[in-house]
Amino acid sequence: MERTMRARLRAGDTAAFGELFDEHAQAIFRHAARATGDRSTAEDVVSLTFLEAWRLRGRLDPEGDAVAPWLFGIATNVLRNTARAARRHRAALSRLPVRDEVPDFADELTGRAEDAERLAAARAALARLSAADREIIMLCVWAGLDYAATAEALGIPVGTVRSRLSRARARLREQAVTTRRENR
Repeated sequence: MERTMRARLRAGDTAAFGELFDEHAQAIFRHAARATGDRSTAEDVVSLTFLEAWRLRGRLDPEGDAVAPWLFGIATNVLRNTARAARRHRAALSRLPVRDEVPDFADELTGRAEDAERLAAARAALARLSAADREIIMLCVWAGLDYAATAEALGIPVGTVRSRLSRARARLREQAVTTRRENR
């Protein structure tokens, strides 16, 4: 089944891409929303991921099992590019003269939601990890990919996924203990 789907995708079958989108768009959205903490940016990441998937369809390996790791690999690259563009944008804005700012109530409203607070805390903890460890946590833990799928998505060996995941979990546990001590 997956091989026929891969062949259809490689051939540019729009119905196959529709099926691919229907099956995986929500998972890519959740992955992007967790990574960015912003629904709008996550929607953009989903759009760009599937646009890139269409553009890169000829590079999809005709052999293999699930197509999800390929999509998550594309999404990870889109997230990297989005973060890089955001950093450049912030740097450009920082060079502009300071003006009186109008308060942004969107962040305040988002901050009221308990889920947003949890996501912010998780993202803050993840921000303290290296980019490589953060990607492993996001794909294995948040997106639910197994070791092999994560390895395929990132183009690294399965053993590297396992060791990075173990190291990242240990660092997150250390951070949790430190945070609890500080909050006493």
